[in-house]
Amino acid sequence: MGTKVIFLVDMQSFYASVEKADHPELRNKPIIVSGDPERRSGVVLAACPLAKKWGVENASRLWEAQQLCPHATIIRPRMQRYLDVSIQITNILNCFTDLVEVFSIDEQFMDVTGSRRLFGPPLVIAEKIQRAIMEKTGVYARIGIGPNKVLAKMACDNFAKKNKNGIFQLDIEHLQQLLWPLPVGKMFGVGRRMNQHLNRMGIRTIGHLANFPPALLKKRWGINGEVLSRIANGVDDSPVTAKTHDGQKAIGHHMTLPRDYGTLQEIKVVLLELSEEVARRSRFKHYMGSTVSVTVRGADFDFPTGFHRQMKLTAPTHFGSDIFRAAYQLFQAYWDGAPIRSVGIALSQLQIQQHYQLNLFDFDAKKEKINQALDLIYAKYGPAAIVRASSLTEAGQAFHRAEKIGGHYK
Repeated sequence: MGTKVIFLVDMQSFYASVEKADHPELRNKPIIVSGDPERRSGVVLAACPLAKKWGVENASRLWEAQQLCPHATIIRPRMQRYLDVSIQITNILNCFTDLVEVFSIDEQFMDVTGSRRLFGPPLVIAEKIQRAIMEKTGVYARIGIGPNKVLAKMACDNFAKKNKNGIFQLDIEHLQQLLWPLPVGKMFGVGRRMNQHLNRMGIRTIGHLANFPPALLKKRWGINGEVLSRIANGVDDSPVTAKTHDGQKAIGHHMTLPRDYGTLQEIKVVLLELSEEVARRSRFKHYMGSTVSVTVRGADFDFPTGFHRQMKLTAPTHFGSDIFRAAYQLFQAYWDGAPIRSVGIALSQLQIQQHYQLNLFDFDAKKEKINQALDLIYAKYGPAAIVRASSLTEAGQAFHRAEKIGGHYK
């Protein structure tokens, strides 16, 4: 079998690009897409290239960005719109191959190995894709090309994004010349903390990592150490598949609170809302779960506190009351009493809801009927159509969450 041809298609400043495409009057102006600073979400989600020239960076605080680029237009995110455009781009890519894998909202892998006879050599296909996305969405795409997914990703991140035409091909035979001289922090899979660990070991470039004894890396980090060595040497056997996200491992919801919550009573309100939301999503996807986990972050940035703990249930569930009971028990057991700034709940060890062992001593038929009725109402009128009375208190966040997707306004 010949060498594969894999693309990583990345949308430049995706949220900002969509906003500029929808508002042509902003095309030549710096824009920043950011959350609501009054609800503690004033973080830069996307800055257009014009704003980045002034030093604005993604994930920075909005007030810092405004100091660097005071004339920038600030736009609240429209997550539903970005999701719609992302799906539209997936449909465009599917016109070139049926092997399209969504990696994130603004990045998608493609296997075009079998498409060359129909559309031409890799660089020609990339140009056609770039042109099609621009014509139909107004978004500029950068494309990394490689014989596997990790090289396509690194070709995009380290070269295509800096190229005038936004396209770059990285082949195995050019690794030593092009990839190995780069700092190890530029390698896919190496985050800030791993970069620090590797630097302390004298591993400062991707080439250093590629030539470091794999056995020593594996001894220190287990299988992850071996994976790092393989990536540095351009080895990746994972296929591009449209079914990558099938078989979900967990369903959860995490939220940053609009202010520090310091009493058990108000935290209890949010735990109940999150439990109901996780249960609703689980039922929608036809899953039940056997393990509940709670993640909490303390309010003090300088001295981070918090915990992540989980509990195995006696039987699988997709009911909010069951999830809340476990979550509340975990929170009471591990909370240090200090104010918190964010909290999350997840349901894992999932299984298809049609296949589970009935509990003779806790038959859930009544709860099932109630939740079926609730789900019908949610589907027709939205997740805030019916809420618990506690959500009407000052601590409640159900109505705010109903206006959001992925933590940001629709």
